[in-house]
Amino acid sequence: MEWKVIKTAAQYKKAIHRTMEIFQALHGSPESDELELLLVLVKDYEGKHIVLPQLDPIDAIKLKMEERGLKAKDLEPMIGSRGHVSSILSGRRELTLRMAQKLKDFLQLPSDIFMHHTV
Repeated sequence: MEWKVIKTAAQYKKAIHRTMEIFQALHGSPESDELELLLVLVKDYEGKHIVLPQLDPIDAIKLKMEERGLKAKDLEPMIGSRGHVSSILSGRRELTLRMAQKLKDFLQLPSDIFMHHTV
């Protein structure tokens, strides 16, 4: 199939379906080239038409803590006292930029999660 810029939901659905069909294509094959093109077209369409909800940084921190089996006390080196950690995780206190930087590195979170949520 000759792929063009995706402009409709139906075209998007068809492109996603085809992407899944050829996702395991061998590098250098015609399907691999088609897959590369489809990924660019899909990303372009999604960037223009699909708005993802903003992830709350506290929810992301809690999720990472759960994934890694961490406790609140494990965040004390990045945030401060036990009370500070509790206040941050409960939403009673805002994250500072310094805390966000340390948590980003420690929990390996993307920095954009913290945008507009630090003081």
